[in-house]
Amino acid sequence: MDNDDWITRLAELREAGMSCVLVTVMGERGSVPRGGGSKMIITGEQSWLTIGGGQLEFRCMEIAREMLQQGESQPRYEQFSLGARFAQCCGGAVSVFFEPLWNSRPQVVVLGAGHVGQALIALLATLPCQLVWADSRAEYLQHAPQGVRCYCEMELADVVTAAAPGSYFVVMTHNHDLDLQLAEKVLRRGDCRYLGVIGSQTKRQRFRYRLEGKGMTAGELETMRCPAGIAEVSGKLPAEIAVSIAGEIIAEYQKDRG
Repeated sequence: MDNDDWITRLAELREAGMSCVLVTVMGERGSVPRGGGSKMIITGEQSWLTIGGGQLEFRCMEIAREMLQQGESQPRYEQFSLGARFAQCCGGAVSVFFEPLWNSRPQVVVLGAGHVGQALIALLATLPCQLVWADSRAEYLQHAPQGVRCYCEMELADVVTAAAPGSYFVVMTHNHDLDLQLAEKVLRRGDCRYLGVIGSQTKRQRFRYRLEGKGMTAGELETMRCPAGIAEVSGKLPAEIAVSIAGEIIAEYQKDRG
């Protein structure tokens, strides 16, 4: 990608509902890899363009991803000396501006791609949200709607870790023990807007008992909706359960917007 195409890339990320950090070299002194105005775009998983490579670029990617993970909205300004302590031999110095660009659409992470997961993703894909869909079985993700980011190779716990701050999570894998592990992972983040776990009241009671045994408080566990979905929708068909859960997510993000 040409360095002049950063505006096009930002527009593409906005259309895809992805947040990023725009990194710009603001000034330089002495010998440096790239001059002022050089840019780089960084998301939680990818990067485009370059500000010079090496440890400078690596450290800037670390900072940008820390900002995304922590939900920082204010820009940052950093200065770097490119000497031996920074493992670069240029000898100059650069000042770098980090500008977080947040997408206003909520991120919904669906963990599980069974019949209900497929029905739920099809519904959520029609809404103004950023969708992440993960399952350990690649064939279950083959027919994802356009714009959905799918993950199969990653551990599902890593998908939880990589999710944007304030995400909405739905846990509905094919394994109850995995559901429990993922629910705990989401709750320990401490920043989710919604956690729905597919199941029953019996499953909820079992999960609460086991999570309390791991030190989780009653207040933390109250944020877990199990069974997920609007109680008044009592049907058992995948489409009925999906409508129930989608309705609950919509109610939550509309409430969050005030």
